[in-house]
Amino acid sequence: MTEPLSFELSRPAVTPPRLPDADLPGPAPADVLPPEMLRSRPPDLPRLSEPEIMRHYSRLASLNYSISENFYPLGSCTMKYNPVLNEQAAALPGFAGLHPYQDEDTIQGALELMWRLERALCAVVGVERVTLQPAAGAHGEWTALRMIAAYHDSRQENRTEVLVPDSAHGTNPASAALSGFKVVEVKSGSDGRISLADLESKLSRQTAALMLTNPNTLGLFEREILDIAEMVHATGAMLYYDGANLNAFMGICRPGDMGFDAVHMNLHKTFTTPHGGGGPGAGPVGVKAELVPFLPAPTVERQNGHLTLDYKRPQSIGRVRSFYGNFGMLVRAYTYILAMGGDGLSQASRDAVLSANYLRNLVEADLEMPHKGPCMHEFVASAHNLTSANGVRALDIAKALLDRQFYAPTVYFPLVVPEAIMVEPTETESKATLDSFAAAIKEIVAQAKTDPEVLHAEPRSTPVGRLDEVAAARKINAYLVGQAEDPILRWKAPSDTA
Repeated sequence: MTEPLSFELSRPAVTPPRLPDADLPGPAPADVLPPEMLRSRPPDLPRLSEPEIMRHYSRLASLNYSISENFYPLGSCTMKYNPVLNEQAAALPGFAGLHPYQDEDTIQGALELMWRLERALCAVVGVERVTLQPAAGAHGEWTALRMIAAYHDSRQENRTEVLVPDSAHGTNPASAALSGFKVVEVKSGSDGRISLADLESKLSRQTAALMLTNPNTLGLFEREILDIAEMVHATGAMLYYDGANLNAFMGICRPGDMGFDAVHMNLHKTFTTPHGGGGPGAGPVGVKAELVPFLPAPTVERQNGHLTLDYKRPQSIGRVRSFYGNFGMLVRAYTYILAMGGDGLSQASRDAVLSANYLRNLVEADLEMPHKGPCMHEFVASAHNLTSANGVRALDIAKALLDRQFYAPTVYFPLVVPEAIMVEPTETESKATLDSFAAAIKEIVAQAKTDPEVLHAEPRSTPVGRLDEVAAARKINAYLVGQAEDPILRWKAPSDTA
């Protein structure tokens, strides 16, 4: 690292941190905690002045890469610009100062926003109702599958299998397994789309649902989606929509009209709420009429102009999130929808598709394109041509892009494409940025053909160079099975390790 730890910057001559007394009612800690839980000496906190601490964390922050600094073409994850206006709206005192368990009469504005956001999402994806509770996309998958399972149970049908395409996001089979279903893989055809023949062979009276995204993870539109829906429904199963790729056709076509029964939405991928960092997320789930009775409680209802929370839902799967979801994310998403309007959302999707096809066209002479275009909002290329001829892999290209001030695209996913490089430019990047990224790809490919060894050593300009990811994975696996020491996850003072 180019910035030492605060412990390493610490200077003994500086006065130690001044911490206020606990000033809590009741007995002292020494009278409550067992002696072995009490410190024999004060903790070894870093000794730095306040300006030094401020500068230390500012320097650390500058080492992070974010959408605020440069292009972030992370395929499938949709790292689009988060408008500052959204942050201002979420910080309004009337929203930021609320407590989620206030009396309904005092939070009518918040309930109004939730009500209107639900109506807007229903209109975008073509469903009857939406729950805003789920805290992320995978959480939305799990919530949808719970509702589907409850639906089948209400019909006394014991359905035990969930079908998942081989190109699906990894969270799809994980959510199905977590929900107690057996996961059955459906193969892709040579064109990168789901094989109807293989789907037909896997469908049965044991099938609870098919999990599908459209466009699919390869960035290709499932042209036979109406036939797929008919096949699934003919067996009594339900069609679930993974909303990871909804950014491709907001306001242009709707999953509900394609025959999907449950639709989860990633507000961070489609409606510009913050993405990543482990912070609060939002993954609302929309459902058709058959699944409405099973929505998580409470739902927001309007009765004689008054908004209320309805907990009396006898068939509900119950609450899936504390409070009513991550409200700050809901404010941000609603702000974006209001700012864009219906025409604006449609234009955003058209621009996303245009950007992806433009960039794909710029690099198709340099990288393999495993499937014919056009693509939708993202495309999957392959470095297989460079691997076989020059020994350069997708990982080398990704690391080299870091040295050229671009975040690397997703690599080695989806697994059905060898040496995959998955690129999603989004609608928020300029033509100049896309041109620069394509030029960097061309430069790297030229390097791969003339002096590939140089690429094996990149990146050189980043705070951390090329890591041994294989060794790291092996060591953590060895630790998990008890065959290696604990991984080093924190700094220890010399006195701690003596």
